[in-house]
Amino acid sequence: MRIKRSFGEVCFDIVNVTLLSLACLAVMIPILHVLAASLSSTYALTHSEVTIWPVDFNLDNYIIVFQNETFWRSFGVTLIVVSVGTALNMTLTVLTSYPLSKMYLRGRQAILLFIIFTMIFQAPLIPTYLLVRFLGMLDTLWALIIPSALSAFNMMLCITFFRGLPEELFEAARVDGMSEYRIVWKIVVPLSMPIMVTLFLFYAVAHWNNYFSALIYITDARLRPLQLYLYQLLAQFNTAENYNAINELLAWDVSPQGLQMATIIVATLPILMIYPFLQKHFIKGALLGSLKE
Repeated sequence: MRIKRSFGEVCFDIVNVTLLSLACLAVMIPILHVLAASLSSTYALTHSEVTIWPVDFNLDNYIIVFQNETFWRSFGVTLIVVSVGTALNMTLTVLTSYPLSKMYLRGRQAILLFIIFTMIFQAPLIPTYLLVRFLGMLDTLWALIIPSALSAFNMMLCITFFRGLPEELFEAARVDGMSEYRIVWKIVVPLSMPIMVTLFLFYAVAHWNNYFSALIYITDARLRPLQLYLYQLLAQFNTAENYNAINELLAWDVSPQGLQMATIIVATLPILMIYPFLQKHFIKGALLGSLKE
């Protein structure tokens, strides 16, 4: 039997759909414009003829990007930072969150208060820079990994999730002789796959998009990550000298705007391609709540 909806419910749905559609358009239109500009000709870009659809379709900008050795070196540096940094982030988050999720841990409240304090009041830039220099991490990839090794916000999310796991499962594992480390890696992590994937994306996207740390700590051009390369590309290609140098070097009739847009798309596409494969894990797993107290 179909339930008749009231006028207020219909209006509420219409407003919701309208607002969500506008929000989606606000996000998609800039991306479509960047994509269209990267696939358009120099004439169309210089005469502002490009909106959200390519004009005089061509792939010259992408060919130049893929032939650029500096781009691929920065891409490789970013892959190393994302891989090592995310692995370290996840390991520290799990090992820290598991004991803090136990109510019987002595000093738990004091530790949590300290963590919340650091989450609200973050260290200033200059003391952080001095600490990184004192530890000898300037001009090393560790400067991009160690200062952000653990996120207090992500750890609080992980603690909350771990507290929802059934304690009887851990007690049974201890009776069978499992150590706490084996419990963490054999039971807690597999049961916590939704939050693991969520935190993985949070950390990986943060490392991938981070350019400010590299701007502060990295002066060696060989260690520039992709986002810093893109930042400098956007800053440097605003002069006619750089534009002429690129045309002379690569012998392509391209505009700096088109080259910038193509680099943005190539730098953003890998992290966007990961999300669809991990989307299903954002829904809580069926094992949660399978054991009732």
